[in-house]
Amino acid sequence: MNTSATSRLTRAQWLVLAAAFLGWLFDGYEIGLFPVIARPALKDLLSGAADAQVGQWMGIITACFLLGAACGGVVFGWLGDRIGRVKAMAFSILTYSLVTGFGYLAENPTHLAIVRFISALGMGGQWSLGVALVMECWPEKWRPLLAGAMGAAANVGFLLVGLTARLHQVTPESWRWMMLVAALPAFLVVFIMIAVPESERWKQSVKTAKSHPLHEIFARGLRSRVFLAIAFASVALIGTWGSVQWLPVWSNQMVAEQGFQELRAAHPEWYPSEGTATDASVTAAKTAAETVVQKRAGKASADMQMIQGLGAIVGTLLAPLIGARLGRRVAYFLLCLASLLICGVTFRITTAFTDGFLALAFLMSLATASFYGWFPLYFPELFPTRVRATGQGLGYNFGRVFAAVGALTQGSLVRFVFDGRYDKAGAIVTLIYLLGMVLIWLAPETKGKPLPD
Repeated sequence: MNTSATSRLTRAQWLVLAAAFLGWLFDGYEIGLFPVIARPALKDLLSGAADAQVGQWMGIITACFLLGAACGGVVFGWLGDRIGRVKAMAFSILTYSLVTGFGYLAENPTHLAIVRFISALGMGGQWSLGVALVMECWPEKWRPLLAGAMGAAANVGFLLVGLTARLHQVTPESWRWMMLVAALPAFLVVFIMIAVPESERWKQSVKTAKSHPLHEIFARGLRSRVFLAIAFASVALIGTWGSVQWLPVWSNQMVAEQGFQELRAAHPEWYPSEGTATDASVTAAKTAAETVVQKRAGKASADMQMIQGLGAIVGTLLAPLIGARLGRRVAYFLLCLASLLICGVTFRITTAFTDGFLALAFLMSLATASFYGWFPLYFPELFPTRVRATGQGLGYNFGRVFAAVGALTQGSLVRFVFDGRYDKAGAIVTLIYLLGMVLIWLAPETKGKPLPD
């Protein structure tokens, strides 16, 4: 599969793109799953705990996911450089899909944390493997568009999570079925193993030089690039997982609190003082009304997830085009600036779940998710073929270690500092984009340069 000698695209190249796109799409579905089910699931597993405790557990489980993804990015990236992109990609998809399905059996938050950690091993590997395979098999001129397509794939998965939850609303009684649906991508592995060809560029690389990717990426020529990739990914991932991914949970909270306040105002007899007996008919009516409120809150989470998915798709398609036009460094700087401004406005002025909030959420997702269209463009340009999957996988996924710290910080701020207020914590965490605006000028500009061999 020659990537430069011909301008005519082959069937093999389209199969490669389809496999990588679908693998990352379903990866995005798995990633977006927890923010939608988090509050209902934790309310169920914690027997109706307060939002401060729910927020802390969400921070812990999110941190476990990010640490798992970081480990998976290194392990599967190394595997991809040793046994090939296609086989390693198949193993990564099998890992994240089947393990997520076991989440159906969770009996406490610790079980969910374990499921998220192990499934994240596969999710972390999928990005570096899919991007390496596509960029090595397609002609150079297609790189900006391919980067946008790969970035958008995960966000299509986010959108599908929202659509699925919209069709069957997620409540504390019904969240488990979402975990079962997430096991379906395992069937994609059959297609990958049968139909998808291996990267010829990788085959030639392992023939001409014995690869020791973990040693080589920390040699003098590449070490600084690895650290810069980690830094750039950390900024984006902390912003995403430390604040933006909490929007569905925050939406659920706002709608639920408003609904329960309305119930208390309309029916004070349903909420008597402690120790006062309640008539059985009153209890039944109260339970029915509260179920309606919970479904409305679940719908709000689903709507938010769909809005985020749509905004993110637009952002990931635009970012590599900006990078191709203005240069990689200028593009990253502008993405950080836009994210800082829109996050600052949204977290500081929002007080209710309104159409205005949804519009701001669309813009926030467009800005903050655009990095995931920039990474597939820039990171492959930093590393030679023989260590590409390891280098970009380590850079992107090790950033998730720092993002895990951001998620734990957000969870702690929600519980111990801001008494269940997601907006105030989010406003603090998103200041991380200031760091990205400075660090990017330390990186090499790769615009107009071929993918290194």
